[in-house]
Formats: sequence, structure tokens, C-alpha cells
Amino acid sequence: MTDPQAFVEISSRSAAELADKYLALWNEPDAHRRRRMIAELWTEDGRHILQPPQEIRAIAAQPGIGLTAILEARGYEQIEARAASVYEHWVGSEGFSFRGRDDVERLGDVVKFHWEAVAKDGEVFAVGLDFLVLAGDGRIARDYTFVVA
Repeated sequence: MTDPQAFVEISSRSAAELADKYLALWNEPDAHRRRRMIAELWTEDGRHILQPPQEIRAIAAQPGIGLTAILEARGYEQIEARAASVYEHWVGSEGFSFRGRDDVERLGDVVKFHWEAVAKDGEVFAVGLDFLVLAGDGRIARDYTFVVA
């Protein structure tokens, strides 16, 4: 009979490996490697759905603007453009890097974890929460990203 604890450990390790690869993408300076990583991580029609920080959502919701500040990238090309933009601004120009917290969990086809954007001096600039909904092949079908602090 299979040991249930062994299944949990394998599932957790796989989820942690996925989270590590996911975060490595946002820190990757080489565009060709980012493109390959996106194809390995996401399904071809995968989506990255981002809820920006509260201050941006408040600006978008102002009278006269009336927008919902949710940003969606769909498919490899749009996800690649988003990853390049994040790298160029936050990592390349601002000097931040993205790292995970030690809280990766998997429940069925969903992987959840927190991440941090960290300055070179170690100061945490931002914190986010990701929910990755996986396709049958283990790649990301939908990625829900919340910037929480």
C-alpha cells in the first residue's frame, strides 16, 4: 500500500519546484531563456491575471475613469511581453529580485505561494500571492497574481 505521507511530500516538493521555476522566470535576464521557461511553465493558451496594488486600483476606479484594474496576459506572446516588462523595470532598472517564501502548498490542481520583491540591501519592497491553476500536464493554465503589500 502507498504511504499517504510520501504522496504529500512528493506533491509538496513538486509544488515547491514549480514555484521556484516560476519565480526564476521573473528574475531571468536572457529573453531566449525566458521564452523557453514560459513554454515549459504555461500551456499555450495559459493566462496570467494580475490584480495590481490597491493604489492603482483606486486610481482606475475614480469617477470619469471607472475601470477595473485587472491586467490579463493570454498566451505565450503576451506572457513573454509581461515577463520582459517586469524584468526590465523591476529587476533590470530598479535592482529588485523576486524570491519565494517558504509556504508553497498544493491542493488538487492549484498551487499557492507568497513571493517578495527584494532590494539589493535585503529590504522587502512588495509581497504577492499567487494561485496557479494547473492543466492536466502540470503546466499553468491560469495564474492569478495578487500584489498584497
